[in-house]
Amino acid sequence: MTGFFSSRWVDAPPHVTEASDDRLPSGFRAAGVAAGIKPSGGLDVGLLACGAPDAVSAARFSASGVLAAPVLVTQERARLDALRAVVVNSGNANAATGRPGLDEAARMQGAAAMAAGVPNDQVAVASTGVIGVQLDGQKVVNGLLAANARLSPDGAGELAEAMKTTDVLDKRATLDVELPSGRVRLTAQCKGAGMISPRFATMLCFVQTDARLEPETADLLLGVCVKRSFDRVSVDGQLSTNDTVVLIASGESGVAIAPESEDELRFGEALDALLRQLALLMVRDGEGSARVGRVVVHGGHPHGVERAARAVANSPLVKTALHGGDPNWGRIAQAVGAALLGTAPLALDIAIEGIRVCSGGMALPVDDAALQRAAAREEVEYEIGLPGEGAEAEVFFSDLGHGYVTINAEYTT
Repeated sequence: MTGFFSSRWVDAPPHVTEASDDRLPSGFRAAGVAAGIKPSGGLDVGLLACGAPDAVSAARFSASGVLAAPVLVTQERARLDALRAVVVNSGNANAATGRPGLDEAARMQGAAAMAAGVPNDQVAVASTGVIGVQLDGQKVVNGLLAANARLSPDGAGELAEAMKTTDVLDKRATLDVELPSGRVRLTAQCKGAGMISPRFATMLCFVQTDARLEPETADLLLGVCVKRSFDRVSVDGQLSTNDTVVLIASGESGVAIAPESEDELRFGEALDALLRQLALLMVRDGEGSARVGRVVVHGGHPHGVERAARAVANSPLVKTALHGGDPNWGRIAQAVGAALLGTAPLALDIAIEGIRVCSGGMALPVDDAALQRAAAREEVEYEIGLPGEGAEAEVFFSDLGHGYVTINAEYTT
């Protein structure tokens, strides 16, 4: 399949097709408006509304010790298994803003509840942008008044646009999923390009389906798929204050997904592929990024392979080598060694795009021209072998180049 599933590392399941239209699943409407929050202008307030009274949901959030006000308000004041609306603003993260920030996040929740026609505790609040600047909540409220009049089943594009900060790529999809019990629709809108780290990122993702799910099923599937997608990416190794992922199921298709059924298996495969491709789009859109890397580490100790994979993905030396198409695998060996202290002499194996460059901790003779070509691909895979068997970890990561420095050196100006 071409189009949304653009990476060789994500295969679209055979029962999943990209929809010929861009409509949200039955029961959903969305809109995006310009409320004057972004200094640069453009859409900056979005609203997603679900009209199904029995909708179920699941959510995941940043693990940061400095959580933004919208995350705190959503966690403390919303029914995370029965969400029916999401309000989002870009241009201001409403993080490190104290009590005033919490008050504005609660104000957003109340205004969105009125606009969507749902109770306050069925609204999730999300923000993204600059940290440490007080949010003008009145602008959001005014934006929601305008968004209410624009709510439409065709509003996914506006919602996705209203979430963007430094994003360049469009990160959304509309998929049709054939299940044994019938066809359902699965859509998502996502943002994220910088402050991206394993264990979430400065990313937001809203997922909608008209399948009928039990709350426990929604929570299980989202949790598993997040661990295989957004928990597996790094742009700069920086954990954000605002990460939020929300899945809402309207049930309007009439197709019920029973626990431990073939329907659940196939729906889970579709959700997994959707989120993994969105995660890869975030990495590809990494601020100033030109190339994407995938590091896979296998060995005998789960924590060892995990530490090694994250160390390689977050290494500035590895990331700059990826940017330059430089097959300098010594940087990979250094990153692994720094992550696994006290393991010398480490019998380390390394391969770049299937070309083995190190075996048992010793360099191998290689075809330099072939290795250079491999390292210059848009997607580059690094495989690392540690002693032992039975454990494996993967992380997708972006390169690090001049563009990243330029964007982040000038972010608030």
